[in-house]
Amino acid sequence: MLAKANRITRGADYRATVRKGARFTADNTIAYVRPNADPDVVRFGFIVSKSVGNAVRRNLVRRRLKAAAYEVLPTLRESAGAVGGVDIVIRALPASAEARWATLHEEVTRAVSRYVRRSSTR
Repeated sequence: MLAKANRITRGADYRATVRKGARFTADNTIAYVRPNADPDVVRFGFIVSKSVGNAVRRNLVRRRLKAAAYEVLPTLRESAGAVGGVDIVIRALPASAEARWATLHEEVTRAVSRYVRRSSTR
């Protein structure tokens, strides 16, 4: 489970990340990544709308995305020197309701690695 320090909790932070962050699309998710003010903090937020399914299905998708984020967190902390602190919002698309955990995990990992590569070359 993600610690409170690793979660986006304010609506303004969600909006800023979605509006100003780099966008990485995949078949089941869209990831928005934006640097934050604190260079040591990596925070995740999740958007799973009703188009994904009923409450049970949405919570399943959210739990899978949280588990994937938890596994990616050490990678981001290791590259914090090059990347700095980041906010990541992951929006689940309706197709994510039928996606397997491994697929969601791979999409989150790919989005994070693409951002790390992009920001370390700048």
